[in-house]
Amino acid sequence: MKKIFLSVALTACCLLAMAQHRADQQHLSDSNSFSMILLGDPQGYTKYDINQPLFELCTAWIADNIDNLRIKTVLCTGDIVEQNDNNALNRRMLNQTSRQMYESGSHSFARLDNLVPYIISPGNHEYGYRRAENGSTHFNEYFTAERNNKLRDCLVAEFPNRQGFASLENSAYLFNDEHWGRLLIITTEFAPRDEVLLWAKGLCESKTYADCRVIFMTHSFLRERTAERIVTEGYTIPNPNWGQAIWDKLVSQTANIDLVICGHTGHPGDFEDAVAYRNDKNNAGRTVHQMMFNVQILGGGWEGNGGDGWLRILEFMPDGRTIKVRTYSPLFGISPSTKHLAHRTGKCDQFDMVLDEKR
Repeated sequence: MKKIFLSVALTACCLLAMAQHRADQQHLSDSNSFSMILLGDPQGYTKYDINQPLFELCTAWIADNIDNLRIKTVLCTGDIVEQNDNNALNRRMLNQTSRQMYESGSHSFARLDNLVPYIISPGNHEYGYRRAENGSTHFNEYFTAERNNKLRDCLVAEFPNRQGFASLENSAYLFNDEHWGRLLIITTEFAPRDEVLLWAKGLCESKTYADCRVIFMTHSFLRERTAERIVTEGYTIPNPNWGQAIWDKLVSQTANIDLVICGHTGHPGDFEDAVAYRNDKNNAGRTVHQMMFNVQILGGGWEGNGGDGWLRILEFMPDGRTIKVRTYSPLFGISPSTKHLAHRTGKCDQFDMVLDEKR
């Protein structure tokens, strides 16, 4: 009996080792670090049925790496769907209805439910009918606090959406780490209204959270490549604030916002047309890092495969100040024949963000 048990155990260990090797498991550079995973706009995956498994591969890879990467949360820059409320298919740009796209995105994120929190900043494509013509959305029907108890555990505040409903569109999450202390992540609706920015500012400056480092996440903020803050856009969604206004009214005035993360912009080209980075001093003289990541045009342009599986691993180092950024694709990493393509190491793909000393 012992021999049979030993044989089964050895076989299981071999299979596990093979599976981990095949999946190209990633590791932290320091065992005392933790990470957050950043997903760019996934609408290119969900709008074609043939692309949908690629986004599920990304979330499956995340689920497989929660422990070894010590993943605290997953961040997504929004645009889960191509159109929020449409049944008529324009086959030049999609072959899924809005409901099918939402169901696909929801199904992919379901791999993370009750395993790790995931925080999504709704994009312009989550509003109106086809192009953020108004503030109506189906986002909060698919992405709720109830579906993920790990999310509920860290959710500390929310603000009503444009329809007046409680929703994760405007919400805040608290995380703790022995080296970083308390981290507050705030996410907002697309082109947030003045009252949303006032809510976020009040939260950051309150006695409860004034000691936190704050990561602010919103869909539209920087332009690709140039990293210019967006001044205006052509959407008719009510009472919007674009990137420069968000900076002027909130980020520059709020001393404990250390990092802004966004998606939204990009155009077919090389990788630099899908990302941007800049840093500026706020009114208190502290550095604010700003990063845009939107890979939907990689893997074949607007009608390609949705992004070649690219995501970012943000490693929070134990010095409590340094965030190491790595750009990785589980789509390439899962196969030995493409594993050599799974890491991007260019200047815009792999870099460090060193935050100011905590106040």
